Amino acid sequence: MDFALSDEQQMIFDMAYDFGQQRIAPHSEEWEAAGTIPKELWPEIAALGFGGLYVSEEYGGSGLTRLDATLVFEALAMADPAVGSFLSIHNMCGGMIDKFGSPETKAKWLPDMCTMEKVFSYCLTEPGSGSDASALRTKAVKSDNGYTLNGTKAFISGGGYSDAYLVMARTGEDGPKGISSIVVEAGTDGLSFGALERKMGWKAQPTAQVQFDDCTVPPDNLVGEEGKGFKYAMAGLDGGRLNISASALGGAQKALDIALAYMGERQAFGKTLDRFQALQFRVADMEIELQAARTYLRQAAWKLDTQAPDATKFCAMAKRFVTDTSFNVANDALQMLGGYGYLADYGIEKLVRDLRVHQILEGTNEIMRLITARALLAERDRG
Repeated sequence: MDFALSDEQQMIFDMAYDFGQQRIAPHSEEWEAAGTIPKELWPEIAALGFGGLYVSEEYGGSGLTRLDATLVFEALAMADPAVGSFLSIHNMCGGMIDKFGSPETKAKWLPDMCTMEKVFSYCLTEPGSGSDASALRTKAVKSDNGYTLNGTKAFISGGGYSDAYLVMARTGEDGPKGISSIVVEAGTDGLSFGALERKMGWKAQPTAQVQFDDCTVPPDNLVGEEGKGFKYAMAGLDGGRLNISASALGGAQKALDIALAYMGERQAFGKTLDRFQALQFRVADMEIELQAARTYLRQAAWKLDTQAPDATKFCAMAKRFVTDTSFNVANDALQMLGGYGYLADYGIEKLVRDLRVHQILEGTNEIMRLITARALLAERDRG
C-alpha cells in the first residue's frame, strides 16, 4: 500500500495549483462581484488538459483517473472554489457522455467539450424534486423530429451561461426507469432561463432555472439508451461527489494557510498569536482533520477507479466527511482572525460562504448518510 503521489500526479497538482494562483486567484474578488467567470478562461484551462479530465484520448480528453481529477480540483480550489467547482460540473457531463454515449454521440460532443469551446451544465434538480431526484417531472416526448422537452430545472450552475445542457428528462414510466439523458444546446427554440439566483456563495457562477417549453432537439441528442438516464446520472454523481469534496478540501486548506500566516503576524498581550498554546492546539486539530479528510477522499477515488463494489458507499461517505470537515475548518480559521476574518480583505469569509454549499449539492450530506446506511444494511443482509 503506497500513499505517495506519483511524480506524474504531483506534476498534475502543481500545474493546476500554479495556473490557479496566476490566472484565477488575482481575479477572484472581481469575478465574484461581476457574478460571472470570463469565458476566455476556459480554453486556457482546456489547454492544460482539464476540459476532459477522464474523457478518453481518442476524443481529445486526458484519460486521467478519478484520483488524478481530485488533485486538479483541490489545487484549483486553493485559488477559488467557485471556479474549480464549475469546471467539475463540466467534467461530470463529459465523463457521463464518454462512459455511456455511443461512438456517434461521443464524436458529436466530446471534442468541443475537451477544448471547452462548448461548456456544459448538468440538469437534474427541479423545483419539486431535489433529494428525491427520480420524481422529476420534466418530460421529453419522442417524435419523428426527435425529443420535445417541457419542464423546469432548478439551481443550475451555468444556467443561461453554458453552451449546452445535459438534461435528465422523463421519456417513460414514473420512477427512475423512465428517465433519459438528453443534450440541449443553447439557442434551441423553447429553451429559456429564469433570473439569476442571489446566493450566499459561489457568486462567480451564474445560477438560474433552465426552462423548456416545447423545446425540440434531434433524436441523436439522446445519450446512451432511453430509460437509463437516471442510472447514468447517479454514476456521474459518484465522481462528482469526489470532485466537490476535493474542491472543499482545497478551499479549507487555503483558509488554514491564511490563519497560520495571520498567527505569525498578529500580536496580543505582547506576543504573536502562534505563541498561545490554545491556538496551537486549534490549528493542530484543523491539520489533523484535513489530513484525515484528504486520505479518506483519495481512498474513495481509488475505490471508484478500481470499480470496487462498495465504491458508491465510499464516495458518499467521503463526501459527507470531507465537506463537513472542510466547512468546519474554514469556519474555525475565520474565528481565529476575529473581526478581520469577517472582512472581505482576508479572503476567509468568501471561503466560508463558498464551502457551505458543498454540504448540499451533489446530494445533501443527509442523503450521503442514507446511502451509507442502506449499503450497510444490504451488506448485513447478504451475510
